Amino acid sequence: MHRARIALQASTRSGTTDRFASWLLNKPQAAAMTVNANRLKSSTAAEPFLNGSSSAYVETMYNAWLSDPNSVHASWDAFFRNATNGAQPGVAYTPPPNLAPYSKNEVPLTSLVPASGGMPSISAGSPINEKIIDDHLAVQAIIRSYQARGHLAADVDPLGITTAKLPALGMRAPNSELIMRKYFNFDEADMDRVFKLPSTTFIGEKEKALPLREILNRLEQAYCNNIGIEFMFINSLEQCNWIRQRMEPPNVTKMSNDQKRLILARLTRSTGFENFLAKKWSSEKRFGLEGCEILIPAMKQVIDTSTRLGVESIIMGMPHRGRLNVLANVCRKPLHQLFTQFAGLEAEDDGSGDVKYHLGTYIERLNRVTNKNIRLAVCANPSHLEAVDPVVQGKTRAEQFYRDVARVVNAPIFHVNSDNPEAVMHVCNVAAEWRATFHKDVVIDIVSYRRNGHNEVDEPMFTQPLMYQKIRKTKPVLEKYADQLITEGVVTAEEVKDVKDKYDKICEEAYNQAKQETHIKYKDWLDSPWSGFFEGKDPLKMSPTGVVEETLVHIGKRFSLPPPNAAEFEIHKGLLRILKARMEMVENRTVDWALAEAMAFGSLLKEGIHVRLSGEDVERGTFSHRHHVLHHQKVDKATYCPLAHLYPDQAPYTVCNSSLSEYGVLGFEVGYSVTNPNALVLWEAQFGDFNNVAQCIIDQFISSGQAKWVRQSGIVLLQPHGMEGMGPEHSSARLERFLQMSADDPDYMPPESPDYEVRQLHDCNWIVANCSTPASLFHILRRQIALPFRKPLIIMTPKSLLRHPECKSNFDDMVEGTTFRRLIPEEGPAAENPSNVRKVAFCSGRVYYDLLKQRRDRNLEKDIAIVRLEQISPFPYDQIKAEIAKYPNAQLVWSQEEHKNMGSWSYIEPRFRTLLHNQKQIRPKSQSQTGGWFSQLFGKAEAPQSDQTGPQTETVPRTISYNGRATAASPATGSKAAHNKELRNLLEEFCVL
Repeated sequence: MHRARIALQASTRSGTTDRFASWLLNKPQAAAMTVNANRLKSSTAAEPFLNGSSSAYVETMYNAWLSDPNSVHASWDAFFRNATNGAQPGVAYTPPPNLAPYSKNEVPLTSLVPASGGMPSISAGSPINEKIIDDHLAVQAIIRSYQARGHLAADVDPLGITTAKLPALGMRAPNSELIMRKYFNFDEADMDRVFKLPSTTFIGEKEKALPLREILNRLEQAYCNNIGIEFMFINSLEQCNWIRQRMEPPNVTKMSNDQKRLILARLTRSTGFENFLAKKWSSEKRFGLEGCEILIPAMKQVIDTSTRLGVESIIMGMPHRGRLNVLANVCRKPLHQLFTQFAGLEAEDDGSGDVKYHLGTYIERLNRVTNKNIRLAVCANPSHLEAVDPVVQGKTRAEQFYRDVARVVNAPIFHVNSDNPEAVMHVCNVAAEWRATFHKDVVIDIVSYRRNGHNEVDEPMFTQPLMYQKIRKTKPVLEKYADQLITEGVVTAEEVKDVKDKYDKICEEAYNQAKQETHIKYKDWLDSPWSGFFEGKDPLKMSPTGVVEETLVHIGKRFSLPPPNAAEFEIHKGLLRILKARMEMVENRTVDWALAEAMAFGSLLKEGIHVRLSGEDVERGTFSHRHHVLHHQKVDKATYCPLAHLYPDQAPYTVCNSSLSEYGVLGFEVGYSVTNPNALVLWEAQFGDFNNVAQCIIDQFISSGQAKWVRQSGIVLLQPHGMEGMGPEHSSARLERFLQMSADDPDYMPPESPDYEVRQLHDCNWIVANCSTPASLFHILRRQIALPFRKPLIIMTPKSLLRHPECKSNFDDMVEGTTFRRLIPEEGPAAENPSNVRKVAFCSGRVYYDLLKQRRDRNLEKDIAIVRLEQISPFPYDQIKAEIAKYPNAQLVWSQEEHKNMGSWSYIEPRFRTLLHNQKQIRPKSQSQTGGWFSQLFGKAEAPQSDQTGPQTETVPRTISYNGRATAASPATGSKAAHNKELRNLLEEFCVL
């Protein structure tokens, strides 16, 4: 049946196919292949590999060969060529040459077919022995078994606890290999047989064949010794061979005496530093490296090799364990600066600082081994051990982008992980793709132990008594290594002591220098310095954000046009309508949200500012409003980005869809943003609700990064936000969380001054905005670059407003002379006669349009004024104060669409209270004073307590009341009916005077 199926499929092909099918189907039985002196083998098929179970595979190989002869192995190519060129049945197959001697009792095969037909499959006189072939295949399988599983049998426990029963080297074969030996019946008699080595191993170095015993010994040395390596999951033969070449050859790890002395010197520094800290500050937590001191020589060796290969910049990320040692002995941070961190001194610069084992640094120095300059950065990191990983990756990618990529393409990332009793060092060679894909990842797991437990004041015997009894008896690695080198005659005991004494002297001198210091300086620990950025700038002077109308028109038209080769580049018909609508807006001097954003980006690109936007679906926009990347409808992956082609000399524009990892992607963009201040880096959540996945990055790096590490960032977080009946996971960006982390004091109103806005921005930790107009978005994005410093910006961006007919702005709000309006006052009829206004509703964001419609429908445009806070934090006290004074007789209310325990209410209420302190308001007397409540309760008039014929007004302190949804546990209801009911109640309450 299998042969018939092959013939059926082949019959539709060329004549060559028919010829091969005919040959395959009409093979006769062949003569015996080998005759033993004592017996005659039974007759087999002409081709021994062809049977009912293999025909499907042969068919697959044949079809592949027909398509491309180079796509199959050379043996298959030869077989199919012989068959299609007329070889007689049974002679197309050419077996591999015999690699072992054969018994003289075996009769050599002179020919597989009569002399009158076909090609001989092997030369006359060659022996055929199927067991030999099977044994060679078995050896290849054994080699692969070591390569794939040998690490599981490696002796990598420095304490010998998990490897106490491990057999001696040479007997550590992984289980899969032992099973293979048993299956193929290898015994002691086979150990001295010579086998040809496959091309997938380098254990032979220049030798092509080895005895089985030597093969096994070399494999055990390479894969089951004190280094275990796991790499066979890599699907690149080139990369696998790169690793094999560096692990398998004999003596590949052998070092010269000079190399051994260098390791000894570095290991002495690593150990000596921890010993010195333990002696001087025995009760201080420092998260030392005891138990993993070899990390320092290992890192320095990688740096040596990297600089030798041309790397100029190395960026490191690590948690607290061993950080001080890395700063001292890898980066060569001045020791006296490290020691002052233990002195409890006050800081001479601003900021709250951080514990010493979280700090980073930036050093440019000469590598003495290679005599080449190197830039080393250790990124500051909180106690969230892995949080720094994407930050370091983003910073590395940014350096590649802003520098010559070829010079930093191999920049490694080190990461020491102490979440368990091991230290892990990641060395990631970063690829040159702008999406920062890591093509070569090498993870070096330096298996170690903690000599002192979790920290220096911890008692590990509480929970690990047996392990720490073993640790107490274990000699430090420096002693072991020094003794080994002394035994080998590489160094003397006096030389070992001299190296130790020299480093102790260096530490003592730095300690005495540190005692002379009176303050610590946070700026000494900056990991991302911006050379020249702050020099010569007035810290309270902001550049204008408005631009000339010609620029707006140019960007708007280029953004509204299809690709230049529109006749060849076919875009979606729906996009043609969108582009046409954009062009009409430009001609009418108006912008919607997407157009205002594009004009902000484009004008910055024109000024030489790199703009980078990433996040889920940002190229198109979650709500299909942006369309920064146009796709060819007939050619896969053919795209066009209009903003990348605005001006011939513009800065580059990067827009890229990200993976579904808010934590990782936002961390990456934070690292990118701290590298260069002259760039606008934005991250957009698909929905603002999803930013909670990145909460660690927001809390530890963005909100508090400058206060802890003196590291500024101008990153922008675009957070789609709005209660629009989309359920609890697609409604709220948790505005209240960002406001809660804002560092301005609710009980303090800064004194007014001409530079009030910039001074507030300078003193804040970040900016939180909920813009209601495209012009506001345009200006606030440009203000990020116009400021003489950098602050993170959190924007609650709209969803339904993206297409709201009233959510548009005029060019007049964006041209030269205009600026970002932190507060947009009432500009309708209520503002014309403010003394008659009965209510002033302050609000922010999308809810403004709901209030506007409700006020219009109820004909209350003269009675209620609506004031919008475009910037919520820092709180615009000065402008709100002016608005309150404008309406002396009006009640004040804060209207929001979020629930009362969410949104802005808990932030703005105490600040309004501070602003309104001692302010009075004249209003009608309450019902409690006119008897209204008594009659309502008891159905009869209350006995008069005083003369009711006097004035019916009173003077009371001014306060602000709440208008919005009630408190709730969930940010939004999942019921459309409940949502609509909540909205109606909000709007009804808004209209009550």
